[in-house]
Amino acid sequence: MKLTLLDYSIIIVFFIVSLLIGIRASKTAGKNSSEFFLSGRNMPWWLLGVSMVATTFAADTPGLVTELVRNNGVSGNWVWWAMLLTGMLTVFFYAKLWRKSGITTDLEFYELRYSGKTAGFLRGFRAIYLGVIFNIITMAGVCLAGAKIAAILLDISQVEMLVYSSIIVVIYSSLGGLKGVLLTDFVQFIIAMIGSIWATIYIVNLPEIGGIGELLSQPNVSNKLNILPDFSDTESLITLFIIPFAVQWWSTWYPGAEPGGGGYIAQRMLAAKDEKNATWATLFFNFAHYALRPWPWIVVGLASLVLFPDLQSINETFPNITKEMQGEDVAYAAMMTYLPAGLLGIVLTSLIAAFMSTISTQLNWGSSYVVNDFYARFVNTNASEKQKVVVGRITTALLMLCAALFSFYLQSAKDVFDLLLQIGAGTGLLFILRWFWHRINPYSEIAAMIISFSIAIFFFINGKLDDPFISIPGYMQLVLGVSITTIGWVLVTLLTKPTQEETLKNFNTLIFGSENKFKNIGSKVVAFFTGTIGIYCFLFATGNWIYGETVKAVILSVVSIVCMIVIQQLWKRKLLE
Repeated sequence: MKLTLLDYSIIIVFFIVSLLIGIRASKTAGKNSSEFFLSGRNMPWWLLGVSMVATTFAADTPGLVTELVRNNGVSGNWVWWAMLLTGMLTVFFYAKLWRKSGITTDLEFYELRYSGKTAGFLRGFRAIYLGVIFNIITMAGVCLAGAKIAAILLDISQVEMLVYSSIIVVIYSSLGGLKGVLLTDFVQFIIAMIGSIWATIYIVNLPEIGGIGELLSQPNVSNKLNILPDFSDTESLITLFIIPFAVQWWSTWYPGAEPGGGGYIAQRMLAAKDEKNATWATLFFNFAHYALRPWPWIVVGLASLVLFPDLQSINETFPNITKEMQGEDVAYAAMMTYLPAGLLGIVLTSLIAAFMSTISTQLNWGSSYVVNDFYARFVNTNASEKQKVVVGRITTALLMLCAALFSFYLQSAKDVFDLLLQIGAGTGLLFILRWFWHRINPYSEIAAMIISFSIAIFFFINGKLDDPFISIPGYMQLVLGVSITTIGWVLVTLLTKPTQEETLKNFNTLIFGSENKFKNIGSKVVAFFTGTIGIYCFLFATGNWIYGETVKAVILSVVSIVCMIVIQQLWKRKLLE
């Protein structure tokens, strides 16, 4: 398809604004590493919260949701909706703890919580493991999604797309640091929401679809509408509901949904003005991520079943898509080809914004690990602040290059999602307990990483073989990974000595002060369940409004409001401190 001058103008204006923000932010970002990676620790909750949401709205996210809807219906989204429990755990139990720590990156936690050379080794190893290896896999998935969108909407190759986008995102990310990322995230989130909602309304009212009522009654769609999985279908119930709720949410480490907080979520909590702003930022993020944003993508996914009922119809319509890039996740970009001039430019800009937002955050976060937790800690302990910034900018460019190259070895958004889940399988409980269980030590974490990564790589390679060594369902792979890894690190914990008593005492004094570790635990548990129920009710209410189920929608909306009032009252009475 061909873009008009109006479409190109919208995209060019967005690029110019992003670059100007990066240049503007560079005046303060280049002062020192704290400014570059944490924006001087004075960011308000609303800016941090929006940035968290914008980052998780990657270019691959609409494609992933579309793929889930096309394969399993609306209920297919429970594989990631269940992670709300992880997020709410962070909000009420860990957000304040991270901000109290006063560290620059969450990896500094290791030498705060543990003692000896193994603590330093763990910090350096995690810097490379997460900041480089894990980060490259995450960004590669986003790059692949961006390439698929570009192939359909811009008719350009994966190489061309990655060259153009990489240059721009590296420039403003390396110039503006985290402040530049936060400010561009704010702009990008607004564009992304306007684009996705407007596009959804237009697509639903296409003559081929005929409005929301006609869409919901289509034979290809009507059996895909259930928000809860079919409880009579044992396999779907296990895969989409039981495993995510019984195992996945507390046991797996996944970017944006780390048990106990971590990664770029922790980076933003550490950049907050104070503990209150850190907590509210994380609460807003979970509300917007799980309740506010999914339905436009879900509706487009349902609509795609009308215009492109199967994968073959997509491949026939877009013959230029290479075999390696074909997949159900392409359907979202395919639906965007029906948009008129102007609106197409806005939506394409929103998808570009989603791509740039996620990549810029991952680059800044990953380079913060490399600089703060590897280079300045082990390579050049006397590095000046200017040197750290320079190394951060060089690392940014190298990470982008590696991610772009690795994207050629992936095939779909679901593949990346499953791989990342498997790599983090079994490590989640450790991250939840390490703040409170004194027996956990560096060897616990090293064992968890090695075991989970080895199992994930085995299953990934095994799945690519024409004649695999073992053939078991994906959910059983996750259960095996969680079980083996959890048993492994718990045994290592019990067989090795806890960290030094003095280190533990200093850690507890810094984080908890003279207060009881479990102060107001009852109120926090109430807030955890109330917040979870409230956000799920808002999510379900939105769906029922769309479905025309007014009574259900009203009841769910009222429950959601009541839950939010309960949390507000607990906060007002200082029972969540």
